[in-house]
Amino acid sequence: MSPLLVVAVAAAGGIGAAVRFVVDGLVKDRLGAAYPWGTTVINVSGSFALGLLTGLALQAVVAPEWKAVLGTGLLGGYTTFSTASVETVRLLATGRRGAAVANGLGMLVACVGFASLGLWLGSSA
Repeated sequence: MSPLLVVAVAAAGGIGAAVRFVVDGLVKDRLGAAYPWGTTVINVSGSFALGLLTGLALQAVVAPEWKAVLGTGLLGGYTTFSTASVETVRLLATGRRGAAVANGLGMLVACVGFASLGLWLGSSA
């Protein structure tokens, strides 16, 4: 792995984190902060994008270096499963068990489903 690739992955990760911050804020402004919709939107869309990117890379449409920069860097910085875990625990701690299950299990199922859809679409290219 070249030093330039490492820098590109790191820079893309920073961009992905900044995009996550903006998207989360926009979603909270529209839907409120009672339920972590921003994190859900971010993780589901990021899972779809990573599945699509992976499918395209498997078809040799995307070079391995771009897969690293976009997948590991940009989408790694954009998605946030650690925040999803903390938000699930926060919902449990406030007695919102149904919301916690919906957030924890629901996001997992949605993310795997959308990643699979993206992979299928990317592999069909």
